[in-house]
Amino acid sequence: MPSKLKILFATSEVVPFIKTGGLADVSSALPQKLYELGHDVRLIVPKYGAIDERKFKIHEVVRLKDIKINIGEKEVIFSLRSSFLIGEKVRVQIYFLDNPEYFGSRHSLYADPLTGEDYPDNDERFILFSRAVFELITKLGWTPDVIHCNDWQCGLIPAYLKTMYKDDPQYASVKTLFTIHNITYQGIFPKESFAKTSLPQQLASEKGVFHNGKLNFLKSGLVFADMINTVSETYAKELCENKEFGAGLHEILSKRKKDIFGVVNGIDTSIWNPQLDKKIPKQYSLRNIDAKKDNKKALADNFNFQYDENIPVIGIISRLTEEKGMDLLEESFKQLMELDMHLVLLGTGDKKYNKFFTSMSTKYSNKFSCFIGFDDDLAHLIEAGSDMFLIPSKYEPCGLNQMYSLVYGTVPIVHKTGGLADTIIPYNEKNGSGNGFVFEKYTVSAMISEIKKAIKIFTNDKDTWRTLMKNGMKSDFSWLNSAKKYIEFYKKLTEKN
Repeated sequence: MPSKLKILFATSEVVPFIKTGGLADVSSALPQKLYELGHDVRLIVPKYGAIDERKFKIHEVVRLKDIKINIGEKEVIFSLRSSFLIGEKVRVQIYFLDNPEYFGSRHSLYADPLTGEDYPDNDERFILFSRAVFELITKLGWTPDVIHCNDWQCGLIPAYLKTMYKDDPQYASVKTLFTIHNITYQGIFPKESFAKTSLPQQLASEKGVFHNGKLNFLKSGLVFADMINTVSETYAKELCENKEFGAGLHEILSKRKKDIFGVVNGIDTSIWNPQLDKKIPKQYSLRNIDAKKDNKKALADNFNFQYDENIPVIGIISRLTEEKGMDLLEESFKQLMELDMHLVLLGTGDKKYNKFFTSMSTKYSNKFSCFIGFDDDLAHLIEAGSDMFLIPSKYEPCGLNQMYSLVYGTVPIVHKTGGLADTIIPYNEKNGSGNGFVFEKYTVSAMISEIKKAIKIFTNDKDTWRTLMKNGMKSDFSWLNSAKKYIEFYKKLTEKN
C-alpha cells in the first residue's frame, strides 16, 4: 500500500471559486489539508459562468482540449482546463470541466435564478461531469488510488467505474469513496434519462440506479461506491437506523451499514477564530475573555436593543426551515419571550418563517431582533457577541455553527442529533465538565427546560459560566483531525480486494 496516496476529489463546488453551501468549504479545506499531509491530491469541478478565469489564472491543457463524448444521441465537446487551489502552505492542482452549453453560460449552479426551478438538463450536465472524470484520468495517464465523490452530482461515478471501466487495466485498483453531505437532494430524473448515461441496460432497474421508477444519482453512489461516509458519526448511525433520516433510501443505507462511516467536518480556524477575527470590533482569547463583552455591546448597538451584561443574549444563525427546528421555535415563541434574555436571529428560508420572525420582531421589539437575509460580517458579530447560541435542528448532518460558538466562548444549546450530538457535551453540574446544553427530545418543553437551565447558571453562577466558556474555547476543530480520519478510510479502501 502506498504511503503517499493519489486522490482525485470530485465535487460540484469549491471555495474560493464557487459556492452555494458547506460542500464548497469542505471541498476546499479537506484537499488542502490532505496535500499538506503529503498526499497527491487533485480536484475536478465544473467551470460555471460565475467563475472568473482571469482572476484564477485558469488555462488550457493541450491534451485535455476538445474531448468528444456522447450523451445519448448527442455529441458533446468539452475541455478540461487547469489552475491551482492556493492555500497558506499549498498549491493543489484543480481541473475545470469547460463546456459553454452546460456550465459556462450559466452563473447559477443547479437552478435557474429567475424561476428558482432546477435546470431541466441537470441530468445531462452531471452525466457529463461524471464522464469527464474518466476522460481526465485516461488522458492524463494519472491513476488515482481513490476517487472521492461528493453528493448526488457525483453519484454516477462509482457506477461507471464498476461497469464501463471494470475491464480497463488502468482502473483495476481504483476505489471510490462517496460522501453524503445532504441526503435531501438526490438528483432524481425521469427513467428516460437513463438512456443518456450509456450505462449497461441491466442497471435500469430498482436493483441498479432506479429508485421508485426514476433515475436516482444519489442511490447510484450508495449502491456502487466501495465505501460511504457522512459528516458525523451520529448522523451515519441515524441514516442506517432511523427511517425518518434516510429520505426514502433507508433500506439501501441499512443494507450497506458496514461500509458507512462518519467523520465530523473541521472548521477553517484562519476565518473563525476570535483572536484573529477582523470582522468583530474586539478580538479576544482565553487570556482576555472579558473583552467578549465589547462585542456584546456592539451587537446590542447593531440591533438597537438595551445592553445589559447581566441579561444573556441568545444568538441564532440558520436557514429558516422545519429541518432546522423553526417549527419548534415558532411554537415556543411566546414562552421564549417570557424569559429574561434577548434573542437575535440571522437567516432566511421558507416564506412563512421569514414572515413570522419579521412580525415577532415588531411585536416583541424589546426582546427579539432579527435580520432576514444573510450577512457574513453580522454572522461573526453574533457568534462573538452572544452569550449562548441556540440550534434546535430536527436533524443536522454535521453543523458548523456549534463549533464556531464553542471557539468564540458562546455556549451552545442544541438538540441531540447528528453532528450536534458528536460535538456538544452536556454540562455536568457534579464535576463541571461539558461545553453546552443538550435537549434529547424534540419538544418545546425539553428545549425550554435547557434554555432555562442555561439562563439560571449565567445569571446566578458566573464562575461556572466562565468554566463553560473556557471548556468550549479549548476545543480543537481544525481540519487536521478530520483529514487524518479520511486518510485512514482511503488506506482501508486501497487494502480492499
